[in-house]
Amino acid sequence: MARRSPLVIGHRGAPGYRPEHSRSSYELALAMGVDAVEPDIVATRDGVLVIRHENDISGTTDVAEHPEFADRRTTKRVDGEAHTGWFTEDFTWAELSTLRTRERLPKLRPSSASFDGAQPILRLTDLLDLVRAGSVEHGREIGVVLEIKHATYFEGIGLDLVPLIVRDLRAAGWADGELPLIVESFEQTVLHRLRQQGVSASYIYLVEAAGKPFDQVAALGRAAPTYRSEMEPTGLDRLAGTVDGISVNKKMLLPGAPSLSKGTALVDHAHARGLRVFTWTCRPENHFLDAAYRGHGGKAAFGEYEAEWDAIARTGVDGVFVDHPDLGVAFFRR
Repeated sequence: MARRSPLVIGHRGAPGYRPEHSRSSYELALAMGVDAVEPDIVATRDGVLVIRHENDISGTTDVAEHPEFADRRTTKRVDGEAHTGWFTEDFTWAELSTLRTRERLPKLRPSSASFDGAQPILRLTDLLDLVRAGSVEHGREIGVVLEIKHATYFEGIGLDLVPLIVRDLRAAGWADGELPLIVESFEQTVLHRLRQQGVSASYIYLVEAAGKPFDQVAALGRAAPTYRSEMEPTGLDRLAGTVDGISVNKKMLLPGAPSLSKGTALVDHAHARGLRVFTWTCRPENHFLDAAYRGHGGKAAFGEYEAEWDAIARTGVDGVFVDHPDLGVAFFRR
């Protein structure tokens, strides 16, 4: 069966080989041929946007080894859930710049963990400059898929991310459409606000397989729609024209996925409404594969990942997020 080649997006760079969101993770992804890379952004106390998967940096930096920051460890509720650790909003950029990155999953990815402690945290502006330079170095246009984390939470503590994002994108020359920019979030509100600020980008709504978007929970309480209801045809009708696409948990595309809009049907319904469809995250390790595709050798061993990825590709998705860019490029572009 013929299929189109989706965009291959380096999820946090190349975290299958280097600590996620580190400079070397992004540099490796660019060298391996990705169409774009995906940084996550959170804010510091003094309004600097930094590249971290979460505002809790306990597992992705060496902050626990810094005695001068021991008293910053605390418990907070982020998007309605309690987390204990160290949080970016409790640090200035000057303080965070003294920390070093580390592998989040050292037991699954010991090779990546061998790079622990070697690299500082990146700011959004650092990453934007790195990708621009990488496009020149590798002789091809490379995009950025910017994921905004916990926008409602940050706004609630006095750190509105929207003006900070606009500031950095404009300063780095990424706000006017000259370079390929996609902005995504699990919250539609921040996407709409950024579009209103004139940031030229494609706006993609991230979708979990379960639960509700926190911005809607904050506004509507129990009446907030579920992510899954928004993927039904009537929900997609409401999304059409307000966002440019959706990015769904791969569970929603694989055979056996619940709901009438599963797999190819979901993609077809979205495409019929002019919405692009991305999916996350294609990883080869047994730990991350659907049970039908797991093999022998334990959680860290590679399973039948090509079979899972083929099932995803055959739905007609427009973009895939990968942790191992070389494998993703080799498979999805063959």
